[in-house]
Amino acid sequence: MVKRIFDLRRKSLVRGTVLALTAFVAGFRVSGFPEIRPAPLLAIPLALCCFAMWETVRCLQKQWSFYHGAVLLLVYTDLMILLMLTFFLVIPYSGLTL
Repeated sequence: MVKRIFDLRRKSLVRGTVLALTAFVAGFRVSGFPEIRPAPLLAIPLALCCFAMWETVRCLQKQWSFYHGAVLLLVYTDLMILLMLTFFLVIPYSGLTL
C-alpha cells in the first residue's frame, strides 16, 4: 500500500491530497500568516501545490460518478489552496497592505 503512494507512475488520490495539505501548512508557516511580510520561499509550497493539483486531476474519470464528483471537489480545494498561497506570495510586494 505504501509503495503505491510513492510510485509516481501510478495515479494516487492520497498522494495529491497529502501534498496539497502539506503545501498549505508549509505556506502558513513560511509566510508568518498574521503578519504580512515578503517571503520568496513561498514559491516552494506553491510549486508543491501545483504538483499536488496535477496528481489530483490525474485521478478524474471520463464518465461522471460519485467518485468523479469527489475528485472534482478535491480539485476545487487544491485550487483554493493554490490561490491562497499565491495571495500570500504577491500581496506583500503589491503595496496594498496597511
